[in-house]
Amino acid sequence: MSTRRWFDNHCHLTTGESKRGVSPEAAVAEAVEFGVTRFLTVGCTVADSVEAMNVAGRFPSVWATAGVHPHDAKDGIEGLRELFDRDDQPVAVGECGLDYHYSHSPHDVQAEVFAAQIEMALELDLALVIHSRSAWDDTFAILDEQGVPERTVFHCFTGGPEEARKALDRNCYLSFSGIVTFPSAPELREAAVLCPPDRLLVETDSPYLAPIPYRGKPNKPAWVSVVGEAVADIRSQRVDEIAELTWANGAALYRLEAE
Repeated sequence: MSTRRWFDNHCHLTTGESKRGVSPEAAVAEAVEFGVTRFLTVGCTVADSVEAMNVAGRFPSVWATAGVHPHDAKDGIEGLRELFDRDDQPVAVGECGLDYHYSHSPHDVQAEVFAAQIEMALELDLALVIHSRSAWDDTFAILDEQGVPERTVFHCFTGGPEEARKALDRNCYLSFSGIVTFPSAPELREAAVLCPPDRLLVETDSPYLAPIPYRGKPNKPAWVSVVGEAVADIRSQRVDEIAELTWANGAALYRLEAE
């Protein structure tokens, strides 16, 4: 078992069983063997958020978010706010944002639903988890109009240095996924280098985006260590250092106990 501790600050344990053929219990148990001691399972619809909360309730090391992904914005957010009144309140709003790459929901609807969830995070003083793809200008414009929550993370950050600086200027965290290992992502690696240590996070987004050398396979939380090792190499830092600082940053972002 690894002596390092990793925090997979963005995974989808609710979809893992259908994608990987393993239960959340099996995924978590395997990841623990690789030193993953904390997990954030992320909601993408109201129903999925409920399931994420139910999964988190089965493990002391798993927390949940509740949100509506831009793909699903067309279905609205009815019932989302009520989830934050439950005793097992999620630790963040999202993932939410804009996705113009696929445009599964109309852009104006995506913007409306994104703005509503920013307002929710501000009202509840919770972290905000942002998904932004091919929509940087509008993402920043909506954030600036609504106000940036104190604790905001760009999950699966895919921008280059310019987008990274804009996010960091707004005091946001940048979370890097297995994409940093892809040969096609040199600008993303530049962003990983310039990210300040106290704004840096790692994630798997499992069961999606498996890092090299596992590209093409269903991703799993255990491989957040692979992402972290890649980030350490890119930044010329020790792996232990990256593991510890990203773990601590996750604790700060979601206001979890520091130990």
